[in-house]
Amino acid sequence: MNIQTGDKFSWSRTFTAEDVLRFGELTGDRGIHHVRPDDQGRLMVHGLLTASIGTKIGGDLNYIARELKSEFIRPVFTGDTVTCEVIIEKVEQKEGYKTIEMKAEYRNQYGKVVMYGSSSGIIKE
Repeated sequence: MNIQTGDKFSWSRTFTAEDVLRFGELTGDRGIHHVRPDDQGRLMVHGLLTASIGTKIGGDLNYIARELKSEFIRPVFTGDTVTCEVIIEKVEQKEGYKTIEMKAEYRNQYGKVVMYGSSSGIIKE
């Protein structure tokens, strides 16, 4: 795949209670807000589970992250659909690989930003 500065990629996911409970089992994070429904019957989605939407894009690009930064703006709850849009900010060709810098914006189904992210890493050739 020929990745270039300015390329955009996106992926969406709707989170379920099963997703949150399974992620809690996997990570050991069983904070009360992740296991006890709020007054609307929703669980709060783990921040790292929300951030994992971007890892699907990285996997599609065969991207190996070296650095990740996340800024969590507002909570995500079960039933929410979050879309991650990744923009490639910088690509440098090296011998046998490319270095990549990217930024990501995560928005819920109402168009509200729930998270910002950035990452740098490599793509082997």
